[in-house]
Amino acid sequence: MRVRFAPSPTGALHIGGARAALYNWLMARGSGGTMVLRIEDTDRERSTPENVEQILDALRWLQIDWDEGPISQVERSGRHEEVLQQLLDAGHAYRSTATGDDVKAYKAEHGADKGFRGTPEAEGAVRLRVPDEGATVVHDLVRGDTTFQHVHLDDPVIARADGTALYNFAVAVDDADAGITHVVRGEDHLSNTPKQLLVYVAMGVEPPQFAHLPLLHGPDGKKLSKRHGAASVQELRDAGYLPAAIRNYIALLGWGDTDDETLISTDELVRRFDVSRVSKNPAQFDEKKLRWMNGRYLRGLSLDELTAELEAFTGRTGLREAVAISREKIQTLADFWPLAGFIFDGPTDGDEKARAKWLTEEGRATLGAAHDALAALPAWDHPSIEAALQEVLEARELKPGALFQPIRVALAGTAVSPGIFETLTVLGREPSLERIAAAR
Repeated sequence: MRVRFAPSPTGALHIGGARAALYNWLMARGSGGTMVLRIEDTDRERSTPENVEQILDALRWLQIDWDEGPISQVERSGRHEEVLQQLLDAGHAYRSTATGDDVKAYKAEHGADKGFRGTPEAEGAVRLRVPDEGATVVHDLVRGDTTFQHVHLDDPVIARADGTALYNFAVAVDDADAGITHVVRGEDHLSNTPKQLLVYVAMGVEPPQFAHLPLLHGPDGKKLSKRHGAASVQELRDAGYLPAAIRNYIALLGWGDTDDETLISTDELVRRFDVSRVSKNPAQFDEKKLRWMNGRYLRGLSLDELTAELEAFTGRTGLREAVAISREKIQTLADFWPLAGFIFDGPTDGDEKARAKWLTEEGRATLGAAHDALAALPAWDHPSIEAALQEVLEARELKPGALFQPIRVALAGTAVSPGIFETLTVLGREPSLERIAAAR
């Protein structure tokens, strides 16, 4: 099996593209086959080196590797011109100066559903001849058969007048030359497929098998876009997701097998993935579900592994104790610093609502009692801290929140933090007492 991922470098790698890359990778790795990476960079204005590097960076981060490439499509222009001339010489293609208006006039005369047929000329763009009779059938591993009657198809333009190849022609030549056996891509390419199949016929080459993946929608049922949250791999990385969690989640967007599990390791995905089980219906990308799954993956890491991930993500060191008391409360790496950063940088001063609610006169008096009880402790550890604060609760007949929330606001500047006993333990005696005294 030989598959390819062929992105256009006109921006960041979006989630739909990442899923296509993953599915191709799973097929190659599961079959012992080869994955080819081709950069379809014929749009010279938008296909910048920076955009190419964005895509490569995203694939590397997702740990989706390739066996051949990256191959620049534009650097194969000589080969495209060679095949183009072969088709012209064989009569499978012809030059035409017909414009869009000429095509409209043709259809006005012959019928709107009649495919345009041009007259060969000495110059102009190159059009591929479409047979007047018969049909081209796309045999799709996901969608089944789709039939395109030739009578309705225009002779497609496959190259500009200067000889530069257009997308559908270049793609077919590149896939044929690379020996691609399976083309797995988004269903937005389905309408291109009959044109590419006709190029294969004209070249006398056996076409690959095709599989067109359903579009991705947001939870509202509309096409996935930035309004639904993260839209690119880089945005997911910056939001603190793990590559393994993303691979797991996007693999399940439209695919599943008889064992309806949610958490599936990458090795297991390689073993089980079958593109024929991909649904033809649009798949729903829900970042809330991804957050939940990512949280499960975070909690599956050892403390040392999670600490390493968080230190790399935050650029800070010495986080291990803070990670230990925070790991059950975070779902992404980005959740950690807003939750526990106060341990290192001091209490935030932005949560005026929490201060107003908990640092009232009564709250400050409660803090005084807590300060005195904690200051008298001979040992500063979790059991001692918990026992001392429990005595304050009982002596003042308080509900836990009436004591713990003022302490939390004193320590963190906000009403959200890791467990109060754990926080005091990690923060240490002197910093804890100083913050409580300052809040009083």
